[in-house]
Parts: sequence; structure tokens; C-alpha cells
Amino acid sequence: MSAIVNPSIFKFLIDLKNNNNREWFAENKAYYLKEEEKIKEFFTAINEELSVIDNIGGMKAYRIYRDIRFSKDKTPYKTYRSCSYKRATEALRGGYHLEITPGGSFLAAGFWQPNKEDLFRIRKEFEMDSSIIEKILSTANFKNTFGGFHTRNALKVAPSGFDKNHPNIELIKKKDFIVIRKFTNKEVLSKDFHTTIINSFTVVRSFFDYMSDVLTTNLNGESILEK
Repeated sequence: MSAIVNPSIFKFLIDLKNNNNREWFAENKAYYLKEEEKIKEFFTAINEELSVIDNIGGMKAYRIYRDIRFSKDKTPYKTYRSCSYKRATEALRGGYHLEITPGGSFLAAGFWQPNKEDLFRIRKEFEMDSSIIEKILSTANFKNTFGGFHTRNALKVAPSGFDKNHPNIELIKKKDFIVIRKFTNKEVLSKDFHTTIINSFTVVRSFFDYMSDVLTTNLNGESILEK
């Protein structure tokens, strides 16, 4: 499997952005399929390397076709290629994500839009004690790689049942718990890009280990997994 991103993917995605219609896509289907094969080889190579450092239950390369049913933007195709990697078993929580696009490539890891039960459990944990998560976020390696949690998706007020004056309220108001690392085109096309991805994902393991413990126990620290 190829462990490099071929620069031709950027050319294809730019061409697609400039011709985002079904007629052009149909005429250039062979062009698309050739680029899709190459980028999926890269995604698969990342999956193989990631599986060495974590228990990965599978990868999902997302389709290029947009769901436009409820969108004001009616362009039919995505101008990026992306893939996610799921950790295996109920005991291992968290997920990895990689997105390649001209001028906007990034990787992400963490807990995006957790279900209401998981979100409530995380908030209760941070209400009770934030020392562990703050220690993880403040380590030099974590800060140098990600800076901290992505700040975009949070409530403007305290969630129901939580004190708006709680010292950890900014953590409690979050709706997602993810970290992001952005890349330039030059970084994406570097021969060391795959190593950078794996090293970045390795950094989040302490975060994943902690959150997996939180989400598989109750507030007394007792396991909620079926034996």
C-alpha cells in the first residue's frame, strides 16, 4: 500500500471544485476512479500502521457524493476525501479521522457528537473532577501537537442541571471533545506525512485511555460493561 499522498489528488479536487456538476463528473469518471484508488491506498496504509499502535476495528472511506436533500448547497460532490478509523470493542472509545483537501487538510481525534448518555457521563466526570483531563491537555506533547480541545461546538449557557458558576463549566458546556491538527499542502505531500499522522494519533492515546475508563464505569468507578 502506498504511504504517500500523490499530488494528483489536489489537482483532481480543484478540477472538481471548478466543475461540480454531474455532467463533468460523468465525463471524467475514469479520472475520478484513478484518483480514488490512489487515495484509498493511502488511507489503507494509515489503517495498517495505526493498527500496530491501537486495536482498530475498521476503517471507513467516505463516499464523494454529497447528501443534498436538506442542504442549501446543491453541489453534488465533496471537494475533499476523508476516512475514519474506529477503535475495536466496547471498552475502547474514541475515533480517528483524516481529511485531505487543497488548502484545508487536517486530522482529528476524539469524541464528536457523543450520544446523550455518554455526553452526560463525561459532563458529570468533569463536574466531579477535572484534574486528570487538565493534566493530559497540559502535557507538552499534547499542547505542541494539538493546542487543546477544538473550541467551536459548545453551549452558550450551562447545560440543564449544572451550576453555571462551576469552576469547570467551560469543559462542561462542550458538546464535542475533539482535537484537530491542520496541515499545509506541502506537509501533506511530504514523504514523512504518514509518520506525522501516526505520531499525532499516538499522542491522543492517554486521552483515549482516560475517556474509555470514564465511559465504561459509573461515577463510583464500577464497570458498566457486560461480563
